Amino acid sequence: MASFVRISFCRLAGRGGTILSVNSNVGFVRSITSKTTRAAEKRPPKPAPWNYHEKSYTLLNYLFDKTSARFDDNSMVLVVEGPIAAGKTKVAKQLAAELDMLYLPEANLGMNYINNYGYDLRKLDPILPEMTRSFDVPDFLRNPKHKLTARFQIQQLITRLSQYVDALAHVFSTGQGVVLDRCVYSDFVFAEAMYNQGYLSKKAYKKYYEFRDNPMIELLRPHLIIYLDVPVPKVIENVKKRGISFEKGSPVINQQYLSVMEKHYMQSYLKEMSKHSELLVYDWSEEGDVEIVVEDIERINFNYDYQDQHLKDWDFRNEEDYAVLRHKFTSFVL
Repeated sequence: MASFVRISFCRLAGRGGTILSVNSNVGFVRSITSKTTRAAEKRPPKPAPWNYHEKSYTLLNYLFDKTSARFDDNSMVLVVEGPIAAGKTKVAKQLAAELDMLYLPEANLGMNYINNYGYDLRKLDPILPEMTRSFDVPDFLRNPKHKLTARFQIQQLITRLSQYVDALAHVFSTGQGVVLDRCVYSDFVFAEAMYNQGYLSKKAYKKYYEFRDNPMIELLRPHLIIYLDVPVPKVIENVKKRGISFEKGSPVINQQYLSVMEKHYMQSYLKEMSKHSELLVYDWSEEGDVEIVVEDIERINFNYDYQDQHLKDWDFRNEEDYAVLRHKFTSFVL
């Protein structure tokens, strides 16, 4: 399907797509800028955001609505990562506000249980068979060895995947950058910790990676990952301090579970993602200053040689490349 769409866009363009010029908004931008910096600059007007939740992006739209016209230096995907109770939400919200980006909260299965009319489908649990009832994060933390745990973790993955596609659709349709509180790429650290603790069977563990690996090749990795490093004893202290009912006394949140998460974050996730994305790591044992993080972000040069694997996912050479991806991601959202 993707190749058919690419051929169609190419034919409409009349040749191999419109080559982006030196004067284009994209392709020659080097760094993210804060809202304060942007306010002091005179920038050319951009097309209004495309309502991708209600309108599809078709071949006909491509002729009159060029995706690159909305892109600027902040048309990027940022992810704030870290262990449980590290302070990711606060940092992600502040970064989004300071960089004038869209903030997306951590995706969790509970989001799926509220329908479009605001009704909480979990209210139906008492009249449903056990295997068809809801099972989300609070349920897992209370009873990690429940028979629905494997289904829960795979559905968590799908929920994070759906949110990440939505984030990409937002960037391509509006030009506004996105800051996510955790993302689908790091979801496996939970699966690894669950498997280590015996909450996932070997069969469920293998099935999880089957679900994970196939769709990931269709995505674009984030431009920047910001990791808040908090040692395990401090994480446990933070969990107790914030006092969320289903976290307190949970058999899941212990030294071993959190240590496995930390190991896979450091040795697998950050190591692999740093080959493709920019990475900032902060000691967040004590809450740091987000303004310093913003300054560090503004200093990053996001331009790389075309042969470099860094940010290769976002190396677009013509308008057709943008159009194909915009069509793909918005098609999943509708």
